[in-house]
Amino acid sequence: MNGLNWTAAWRIARRDLHRRFRGLRLLLVCLLLGVGALAAIGSLTGAIRSELVSQGQEILGGDLQVEVWQRPLREAEIAFLERHGTVSRGFRIPAMVTAGDLAAPVEMKAVDRNWPLYGVFILQDGREAAAPPSGTTWLSKDTSERLNLTTGDRLKVGSVSLTVGGIIGSEPDRLSEGFSLGPTMIVSIDTPEAAGLTAPGAFYETKTRLRIEDGTSAQALQENAAQRFANEGLEFKTSDRASPGAERFVSQMGEFLTLVGLAALVIAGIGIGGGVSSYLEARRSSIATLKILGATSRDIARIYALQVGVAALTGAVIGLIAGMLVTPLLTQALSAVLPVKSGLLFDPVALLRAAAFGMLVALIFAAPPILRARHYPAMALMRERVAPLTRAWRPAIIPVAFGLAGIVALALIGSPQMLLSGGFLLGAAALLGLLAVLGRAIRSLAARLPRPKSPVLRAALANIHRPGASTPALVTALGFGLSAFVLLAAVQTSLDANIARTVPAQAPDYFMLDLPRDKVAELTQMVESEVPGTTIRTVPTLRGAILAYGPESHPTLVSELEELPEGAWALRGERGLTYSADIPPGNVLTEGKWWPENYAGEPLVSVDEELAGILDLKPGDIIRYSLLGTERQARIANFRRIDWESMGFNNVFVFSPNALEDAPHNLAATLDFPPEETHDSGPLLRKLVAAFPASSVIEVGPLLEEARTILDQVGMAILAAASVAVLAGIAVLLGALAAARAARRYDTVILRVLGASRRQLILMQLTEFGLLAVILGLVALALGSAMGWLVITQLFGFDWLPDWPRVLAVLGSGVALVLAFALGTSLPLLRSKPAQALRSL
Repeated sequence: MNGLNWTAAWRIARRDLHRRFRGLRLLLVCLLLGVGALAAIGSLTGAIRSELVSQGQEILGGDLQVEVWQRPLREAEIAFLERHGTVSRGFRIPAMVTAGDLAAPVEMKAVDRNWPLYGVFILQDGREAAAPPSGTTWLSKDTSERLNLTTGDRLKVGSVSLTVGGIIGSEPDRLSEGFSLGPTMIVSIDTPEAAGLTAPGAFYETKTRLRIEDGTSAQALQENAAQRFANEGLEFKTSDRASPGAERFVSQMGEFLTLVGLAALVIAGIGIGGGVSSYLEARRSSIATLKILGATSRDIARIYALQVGVAALTGAVIGLIAGMLVTPLLTQALSAVLPVKSGLLFDPVALLRAAAFGMLVALIFAAPPILRARHYPAMALMRERVAPLTRAWRPAIIPVAFGLAGIVALALIGSPQMLLSGGFLLGAAALLGLLAVLGRAIRSLAARLPRPKSPVLRAALANIHRPGASTPALVTALGFGLSAFVLLAAVQTSLDANIARTVPAQAPDYFMLDLPRDKVAELTQMVESEVPGTTIRTVPTLRGAILAYGPESHPTLVSELEELPEGAWALRGERGLTYSADIPPGNVLTEGKWWPENYAGEPLVSVDEELAGILDLKPGDIIRYSLLGTERQARIANFRRIDWESMGFNNVFVFSPNALEDAPHNLAATLDFPPEETHDSGPLLRKLVAAFPASSVIEVGPLLEEARTILDQVGMAILAAASVAVLAGIAVLLGALAAARAARRYDTVILRVLGASRRQLILMQLTEFGLLAVILGLVALALGSAMGWLVITQLFGFDWLPDWPRVLAVLGSGVALVLAFALGTSLPLLRSKPAQALRSL
């Protein structure tokens, strides 16, 4: 016989392949989970990235945006922009609006008649609009509902009254605005000055957008402007990076979720290998018969490769469909905060990538058992129950290497963090290798242990090391699955802890911005009369940009840095600056000395010790900064450790009073009510708004509640996506147990013939798997914790704060799950009739 061609092999494979894929269902489930997760994740992140690129001009509101704090752009800066196209000026100011006895914080967005340069602004009633006329405002739905206002009603902001001209529907440049202290309120460009909100020292931001019309690229124009106005404290954005925060979030979340999907596939791959081994084991007689009838080793490989390939392809296709069907739920949840349209997403590249990952994983884990079956002699197959065959691995080198190379290429190509993806793949490979070595070590150790007196324990140990035992496969499968449980529990609890710490339950009751320096006594008297015992803290608030730092003889110029050092976010654009005669509350001096009271010497500055370490700063170095367009310099006097967990005022740079107090500025204040009593703060809020119309009084409670809700939703999204890996881990456990089921059926029958009771057989199974589970639980705790630490600290940049009782509870649940599955697979074996089972062997 010369062998079968592919057509003839397919005819045999099709006849033997059950239409419901009986025996290969585990393969289908594993691929469905992994491919479905990757398809949904890839489609969603791809759609968001595509929208960020294609709608960059609309999201930003121009081709180039120039931001500066506490002043409008100067004539020379505006003239430079106008030479290249159409300019739209604007302000962003936190403010308070009142209507009768009601008050609400808003983010006032003042725009000129050129707004929007790109996109269309639509009111809730369907009208297209632009900047509102003077004396009119477009109001957000949230603010209108809170103040019980409709179109045509009046409200007051600062010292001016405005008419509600309409309710905001769709705001084209909302995503690029970033965090705000209240809902948006759009007004004409002259309103802030009329309301007294842009007086010298007021806390506001100027945002000027440019639509380029002379053919200059936005990047080239940005570089030219940054060089020309290097010391003016200007910050630039271009339309190709309209929303850096959204991009970072999408990139980090997409990378993490992709790694979760890959983890699910790697875990599922173990189940695939176990499922294929079990499937081929069940067809041992068929393979032997085919060989006796003249089938060659190549024929056997072709027949069963076709069967497994069809099952794998079917599982991958079902996974792609499932992944696409999930995307409407994801887009509906994220469309309010990210630029993605609600509905079904179809991304051919993401789908092909997910399917390729699935098929490559199937190749890696299915090829070894298929190729082993290819080289089995027919009579050896008949005798395998009592004479187990050797596990040859050399024939599988080529397909496994090809599959690994394909996965590495797919994972790294297009990855925004190639080192992280590569490290994950290396870690997964190392973990699999470590577990395989551990499996062999456990089997070898079990063989060397003294024989226990208990027959149940003796039989359990014998099962671990007997010839043909599946201990290495079980250790690999269970170890990876339990490690995944620990990883996900540690990641989730660390995220919860970071959320709880970042958004603390205890915070000041009110923040107050733009409080005039001469009004502190009036504020104190008013608050004390309404809510006695309130703690009031005030700090000066200014904005400035760091221009240079380091030794005075050769400082490092920020403008000449190609890329900011990792963690040096305080050098990006303008940041909050303040001054103080004393060490701020919650700060601890770690190096150097604080300046004395009434200090009048050279201007000094105190720097956060973490930033000082990143920039390699030392006491005596200088900080050169821009304040309201004027360049100044201060010498570093000391370093501080800052309690960033508090919700008080925390500044990276705190200057001596003589460095900043001559600049026009206002104060910010916190009001912390006595905790022992409850107070109706409504009357106080109304009095504060009336007494300080140009100030913004912000209730912290609603902001914290909203932040907690958003962060909780993010945590739930991560948990939901990561649950795919848990489901894959469960499938692996089933596959590992199914792979050894045939051999255990034979052992169970023999032991029953020899007189073993059902109780003894169940105890033997539980003892065997209990020993393995306890050992692997300890290993999984170490491995899963290490991987969780990498995800939390290196990918997300959070602190490592796992809740160990919960982690241990999840691990204990995983161990209990293993024992439950072991018992579940044992019960059907106990019902086997010895005579019938022996005749079938």
